Amino acid sequence: MYIYNVTVNVDESIHKEWLKWIKEKHIPEVLATGKFSKALMSEVLVKEEMGGITYSIQYTTDSFDTLEEYYKENAPLLRKEGEQLFKGKFVAFRTELKVICEQFSMGVKN
Repeated sequence: MYIYNVTVNVDESIHKEWLKWIKEKHIPEVLATGKFSKALMSEVLVKEEMGGITYSIQYTTDSFDTLEEYYKENAPLLRKEGEQLFKGKFVAFRTELKVICEQFSMGVKN
C-alpha cells in the first residue's frame, strides 16, 4: 500500500473558500479517478513561521504503478484548477509514502 501525501499551507485570506473547494470538489475529483481507495484530511497543528493554516491530505493507493499513472493521466489537470483559483495564496508539498506495516489497538484498558 502507498500513500500520496499532499501538505498544503493556505493563506488565511482565502482559507474558508479553499477549504470548501478542497473538501467538496477537489478530493472527490481525485477519488473519482479510481486510483485511490480513500482520502484522509488533517489539520497540521504546528504553526508555520510563514503563517497560514496547514493541512495534510493523504490518498491511499494499491501500488506505486497506480500512483505513477495518476501523475501522468490525472494530476496535471486536477492541480490546474487550484492553481488558477488560489494563485499565490497557497504552497503545496507532495510526498510518497510506502506503508511498511499497519497495526490496530485491541482496545484501551484503564
